[in-house]
Amino acid sequence: MDVEGLRVAYERVGAGPAVVLLHGYVGDGATTWRRQLDELSDQFTVVAWDAPGAGGSSDPPESFGMAGYSACLAGLITGLGIERPTLVGLSFGGALAIDFGRRYPAIPNALVLVSAYAGWAGSLPADVAEKRLRQALALAEVTPEEFRATLLPTMFSQATAPDALDAFGDSMLAFHPAGFRAMALASAEDLRDALAHLRAPTLLVYGDKDVRAPLDVARGLHAEIRDCRLVVLPGVGHVCNVEAPHEFDNVVRRFLRDFST
Repeated sequence: MDVEGLRVAYERVGAGPAVVLLHGYVGDGATTWRRQLDELSDQFTVVAWDAPGAGGSSDPPESFGMAGYSACLAGLITGLGIERPTLVGLSFGGALAIDFGRRYPAIPNALVLVSAYAGWAGSLPADVAEKRLRQALALAEVTPEEFRATLLPTMFSQATAPDALDAFGDSMLAFHPAGFRAMALASAEDLRDALAHLRAPTLLVYGDKDVRAPLDVARGLHAEIRDCRLVVLPGVGHVCNVEAPHEFDNVVRRFLRDFST
């Protein structure tokens, strides 16, 4: 679909209340959310987009920022004729859901923030956020193999099944350097001011072995977002929906049953 001059790829399955899945700043929608596309589509219309700069979508300008990503997501949702979706965002996708909820409060029915930040600058110590952005911009210049080798170990716990690691890692090899820079720069924003403006019921899901968005980040969001629940999945890392799909799906399905219309 063309949205504001950008090609936006997506996968849509199922029927019922709408769930829109937002991947992180590595990988793509179909690989990140394959289990959820398969499992949740028995009761829900499930859409997984490739954010501009990832997968089959075209690259945005590097200055796109969260405002640009939110506007593009709003255009996709409108173009698909989806009303009142639940947004499920992982990491960068969770930060996007926070920003979107502030800018377009009438659209989301509920939010599921998975291993999410209020932007790196809004959730991490200043020196850690700055180091992460420097690393990301440097990684945009390396080979796909080095990109994967550097970031993949930080995404999962050591107990992750090898087949899950391989599938996710393979998707990382197709990263877009320019698109990755755009997502990294958006990820680095400070979105703390948005938290108090979120109106939709919100579920936070984190793994207790997450080294990228540790539980201090989860507790910070939990303290600032009203009408918010926090669920911690034991023994799993950052991409907890891939590493522990059964547990993740059960938690999200219970939440969706409460708040999907």
